[in-house]
This record gives sequence, structure tokens and C-alpha cells, in this order.
Amino acid sequence: MNKFQSFDDFVKVHGVLLAAAGIPQSLYKLLFQKLSSDTFDGGHYFQIEPIEDGRQRRLLFTSDSIAKHSNLFLVDHAWTFRLSDAYKQLCEVPGLAERMAALMCVDVDLDSAAEEAGEEDSSKLSAVEIVEREMCKVKEGRDDTRWLELEELDIDDHMLVSLDLPSKFPNLLALSLCGNNLRDVEVVSKEVTHLNNLKALWLNNNPFLEHSNSEAAIIQGCPSLEICNSKFTSNYGEWALGFCGGIYDKDNADSAHQREHPLESVTSLDLSNRFIRNLMNKAFNPEEITSLSYLNLRGNPLDQNSLNDLLQLLKGFSCLHSLEVDIPGPLGESAAEIVEALPNLSLLNGVNTSKIMEYGKSVVDSMLQPCLPEWTAGEPLTDRVINAMWLYLMTYRLADEEKIDETSVWYVMDELGSALRHSDKPNFRVSPFLYMPEGNLASAVSYSILWPIDDVREGDECTRDYLFGIGEEKQRSARLTAWFHTPKNYFIKEYEIYKNTLQSIKIASPVQGSSITSSLCRGDGRVLHVYADIPQVEKYLTRPEFVITTEPKDADIIWTSMQIDEETKKATGINDEQYINQFPFEACLVMKHHLAKTIQKAHGLVEWLQPTYNLETQLSQLIGDFHVREREKLDNLWILKPWNMARTIDTTINSNLSAIIRLMETGPKICQKYIEHPALFKGRKFDLRYIVLVRSMNPLEIFLAEVFWARLANNKYTLEKNSFDQYETHFTVMNYRGKLNHMNTPDFVKEFEKEHEVNWLDIHSRIRNMIKSAFEAAAAVHPEMHHSKSRAMYGVDVMLDSHFQPKLLEITYCPDCTRAVTYDTEAVVGGGETVKGKEFYNYIFGCLFLNETNHVSQL
Repeated sequence: MNKFQSFDDFVKVHGVLLAAAGIPQSLYKLLFQKLSSDTFDGGHYFQIEPIEDGRQRRLLFTSDSIAKHSNLFLVDHAWTFRLSDAYKQLCEVPGLAERMAALMCVDVDLDSAAEEAGEEDSSKLSAVEIVEREMCKVKEGRDDTRWLELEELDIDDHMLVSLDLPSKFPNLLALSLCGNNLRDVEVVSKEVTHLNNLKALWLNNNPFLEHSNSEAAIIQGCPSLEICNSKFTSNYGEWALGFCGGIYDKDNADSAHQREHPLESVTSLDLSNRFIRNLMNKAFNPEEITSLSYLNLRGNPLDQNSLNDLLQLLKGFSCLHSLEVDIPGPLGESAAEIVEALPNLSLLNGVNTSKIMEYGKSVVDSMLQPCLPEWTAGEPLTDRVINAMWLYLMTYRLADEEKIDETSVWYVMDELGSALRHSDKPNFRVSPFLYMPEGNLASAVSYSILWPIDDVREGDECTRDYLFGIGEEKQRSARLTAWFHTPKNYFIKEYEIYKNTLQSIKIASPVQGSSITSSLCRGDGRVLHVYADIPQVEKYLTRPEFVITTEPKDADIIWTSMQIDEETKKATGINDEQYINQFPFEACLVMKHHLAKTIQKAHGLVEWLQPTYNLETQLSQLIGDFHVREREKLDNLWILKPWNMARTIDTTINSNLSAIIRLMETGPKICQKYIEHPALFKGRKFDLRYIVLVRSMNPLEIFLAEVFWARLANNKYTLEKNSFDQYETHFTVMNYRGKLNHMNTPDFVKEFEKEHEVNWLDIHSRIRNMIKSAFEAAAAVHPEMHHSKSRAMYGVDVMLDSHFQPKLLEITYCPDCTRAVTYDTEAVVGGGETVKGKEFYNYIFGCLFLNETNHVSQL
């Protein structure tokens, strides 16, 4: 029920939300009226139109006109969910999967639709009937067949020979035999080589093409052939160019030959994806194609021409104003450089050249093709929706005065809102809005608000900016890859540069030197006062050398879970003579994006760190890596982790590039190659938590606690797609969610050795070396991390791959040591003594502050 008695009350409650949504103040009252009356009147102004053969929709404005900021419309949310609940909701909520599949245009099988269309065409002629029909035309003198299409007629090798095409159509210029059952390349080659005038031959989707060199054999026997399977042959010339320029087609196969310069009327020439290696051709020159104003060269290697030769050739086309090319590509690495070399251009890849020069852009492309949903026949609707939804999802996060929600809310706008396509120059804006009719978050209902930001006329397409407010400084062009086919070459090159840089880094030398730390134990017998805000320390630090104090300013040692900065020191009275359990700049280890950068800067590429990208700065390199893996058919499963969140909050696993990019919207993250084949314990995933003690960073003085523990997933491990949101299958930290199944470390090690027939001490040795290397990297890259009054404990999380090689997952400041103090355990390394849980903090403090080495070993 609406509690608002006045417009002023509405604005008072929603003022911050209205400003955050960007809604013009002039529309506040209209919004209040429509929300109060629950008015959804978009149907009177808009119409949804299917495009791309029904695989996408767009929104058209159907009213007379609408002025900028003159109206707004409520858009309902058809589906709102937390990411981990998506698959379950699609399976369980009646009608949800069907509605989402229809909205996302994945509810019809393309193959079955084509089959249905084929069934309807029962009058389709056979190959013999088509040939007889064309022969009749020849005999009657009505036509000399130059173009013949015999597609999807189930023609096999025997039938092709029996059709006797060379004798019946000796002047044939273009022949299509696509989609038949031709299997013998020798039979096909023998038949087509007798067609002496053949210029174009299409044989796509025939079995014989599966054999290597089959295309080459056909081309070799047909010296006049200019196009084979849509690719230009090395003999291409005036006919192939005329075909792409629109002067030769089925109804007009050769009449242009009658003119002296048949290509002089061509103004637009699309040569994209023709596999052209050499553009220096007698026919492709300014004297023959005198009126050329638009040229598309995308997707061609052009590797037989130099950059200078290509640019000189294109300069000769005086009318050429619009050019489309791959960037980087055969014409250069930078859009700005191409524009400088071809000053007559006004458009490069659809972008005004003046803008390219103004902003010095390297890569530009306004003619990006949309990523359309793909699926296989028979694939369940739920799986189709999960794959396609990233093209439609939007997100927000709930918050009130006290806290912000840990997980984001994702939603799909209704059919009208979801039909809004992207434009860099949109005419509408859309923003999420939480309407709170009772004045509190508990009563909130989510909508999207749509309003015009430009004047719109009848028939105009209505568009929005998918990346509103995000410019190139936030990787706008790369982020468009979530919705569009962006230039793969550019991203692959960025990745290769990045990879080569890392490979060139030499291993950093560890900081050498003798120990400089000394025991804090006082000769006069006075105790060390410890301030701790961690209950476990207060309870279990029982050694007589230490006593707990409740005042930070009175302590010799500060042991805290919060960050100590200058402001905190002033507020609490902490001074520079007190020992603190944290090192300056330790973020280089404990924040995930800094950890990867630290290791890579010191060691380059190492086997024990999975490929890791900071999505805020390295998205282009990640996209390139993804494309290379895709091209080489390698596993492409990735895990996304927030920079500085614990307990796997907002952590997701995905192999969908659109999803990976869209997930950036919920906060800064790293994207790390998922360990798809980990070592398993009785079929379950596990990781290992080690405790590292640091006395000094210069020289490096670090110790590894003998006690470590395994953390086990609850469910059997699987790579089934619908399992990636199952926390208890792919994650191992069960302290805060799921059921915790503790296993004593000696029992785990004994059973693991038996299951896999390995020696744990060999594995442990590799883990020690890896941990040491990680801290050596920090010491080498960040010498400023050292401080004489710092002593710290870190948790190091390790996973083993299927070859039992360790992989570093993360390093944690002030780790949760509940298990360490709860369970007595026998050390499986070192002396093999029983370590009592209640003594854990006694020997930790003994190592760090009294220079003891009980139950620890130096790395």
C-alpha cells in the first residue's frame, strides 16, 4: 500500500535513489504518478520487432514523436535473482525458463525450423529436373546458361557424372554444388575441370572437403577459376571483383564484359573474408575501379604484400572515403597511423577519421556484429538461458544505512526493456530504481525507468548505452566484447605482448643476509604486554612471558585483525615503538591482484601460479588469452575472485566470455585460470591451509608451521556446467556456510598417500619451495615492506593439480585459526610430535617474539 500522501514525501524518501538513477528532476512528479498508479503505458509508444532471423529483437518508437526529457516509462523486471540461484530457479519456477527463452530468442531450434521450411517446400525440383529445365531454355534460344545452382539435392559422385554438366553447359561461369553428398575429390575434379570458362565454384558442405588439399586439387585443375568456396583463388580478377561489387550475379553473369572497363561503375566493394593474400592485381587498380568509395578488406591475410605497397595502392583510389580493415592487421597496428597514411578517408571502420585523430585511437570499430545466442539442437531451455542471459542481464546491490549486501542482485528487464539494443549515441537511458511504498527497504519493489535523452520520431529504433558512463579509461572497447564480435587479432596481439614480457623476466634474487631479529625477552624478567582484539589470542596465549592488556597504548605488542594506519594510531595511542602484527605494504601479498603482480614482476611466468589477470587493467590481455585457448581447443574455464573479499564472497566460475566481462560490474576482480583437473581426495576437491610466520623481510626470515590442515568440499567433484554454482562442490571453505567435515591432518595424509601412491614429503617439499618463492618475490619487488617493528602471521592456501604440483591460491592476513586451536594433531613433518591446539598461539608468539623454533621450520 502506498503510504505517500504527497509528492514531497516521495522525494524525501527516494531523493538519493532518484539522483543515483540520473532521472531528470523535471520527470520526478511524473514518475511519482506512474508508480502510484502502477502505470505501464510503454505499449502505446513502442513496438518490438524481430531481427537477425528471429535471433534478436529491437524496439521501435511508434508514436508521432517524443522530445528529450519529456516522458518516462516504467519497465518491469521479468526475473530477479542471486547468481547462485539462477539455475535452480529456472528449473523450479513454473514458466520461468519458457518466458526467458522466448525473451532471449533461444526457444526455437534453428535446425528444426530449417527442416520444417524444407518439409513445406514439397515442390522442390530434383537435380535432373533442374538440369532439364535449363537445357530447355538453351534449346529454345532463350538463354545460354552461365549460372547453375544445384544445392542440397543429395547429389553423389555417380549422379554428378551422369548429369554431364560440361557437355550440356560448356559456357558455365558459376556453379554451386553446396550441401550435397560428393565424396571423391578425383570425380569432382574431373567433372569441373572440363568447364573451361568456370569462374566461381561453391562446394561447401560436401564430405570430400574433409580431406586435406581437396580444395587445392580442384583449383589446380581449373586455371580460370577465381572463386572457390567463397575464397578468392590466386587467379582472381575482374569477374571475382565484379561479383563482390554487385555487377555479376545469377541474373547477370557476364554482360559487363561487353564494356571496356566493366568495374568502372563499382562504388562499394566488400572483399571481407575472401582469403586474399595478394591485393596487387591487374583488375584491382584505380584505373579499372575508378569510382570506388567504400572498401572492406576485413579477414584477409594479405601476407604477400608489404605494408607500404598496400598503402600506396589504396592511396591511388581518389574516391575512396570509407575503409574497413582489421586493426591490428596487414595495414598496420594503429587506426591513427592508417588515417595518417590515407588522408582522403573520412571513415575508418565506421568511425569519423577526425575523431580518430583527435583521440589518437589505436583500435576503432563501430560496425561490430552482435553476439547472438548459440545452442545445440535438443539442448535444454535452462542451459540455453544460462548461456544467453549475459546479453540481457543488469545488476544492482542493496544497501541501507548499516551495511551493503555482500552479493549482487541480477535482473532481466521485461520484453520491452530487453529489446533495447546498444548504441554509442543512444536516444534513451534506462536505470534501475527501488520504489519503497512504505518508506523502507523491506517494502522495496524494483523497476527500471526508461526516458528519452534525445528527440525521437516515429519509426526510430530506441537504443541505450550498455556501458553508460564507462569510457576508454575503464576499457570500454574491450568490455563491448560481452555483446559484440570485437577484433580478435587486436586482443591476441595484446596477450602475446604481455606473455612475451613475462617470459623475458629473470628470476629475482632473494634478499640475502644474516638474521637481524632478536628475542624481545627482557633480562629483568618483566613480561611483554599484548593487546589483542582476537578472542582466540586472549584465551590461548598463556605463556608467562606474555600478559594481555585491554589498552593498545600500554601494549608492547599489538595483535589485531584490523588495519593499523596513521589515523588508527592517533585514535588509539599506538606509537612507533610498539610491535605490530602487520608489515607495511603487505597488500602486495594479501590482495589478490597485487599478489599476482608481485609474483609476475619478480619471477615472470611460474608454474605454481595460474594465469591471472586484473580485470580493471588487463581485460584486453585476458580476452586475447581466451581467444587463443578457444582457437587451440584448450580448456577455457576461469574463476573470478574479488580483489579483497574472503570466504569466496562474489566468487564465480565460468567459461562464458560475456559472463566474465559482465561480472566486472559487481566490483573489482581478478580472473584466474581455473584448475579444472585438481588432485582429489576420494573424489572430492580439497585445498591446504598453511601458516607462515614472518620475522623480517630484509633479510628474509620466514618460518612454516608444522601444523597445516586440509579443507574438503562436501560433494563429489564434477565439471558439469550446472555444478559451477554449487558451493559445496567447487569450494572448500565450510567454516561459514555448508557443513564442515574436519579431518585430522595425519589421517588425511596417510589416506591420500595410499589413494594416489605418492610420498607426501615430496609434495611438502614442493609446497615449501613455492611459499618461499612467493615471499622472496615480495621482498625483491617491495623492499619498503620491511619494518623492524613488524612481525606477522599469514595463511597460505594451496591446491594440488592432478600431477600433484602445488598451485598458490591466495595469502591471507591474520588468518582464521579456529581449527589450529581446536584440534590436537600429530605433525606429519618435522619431529612428528603431537601439537596441542591450546598451545598454538604460545609457539606462534614464541617464534615471532622470542626467536624460538618449536613446531616451526625456517624456509
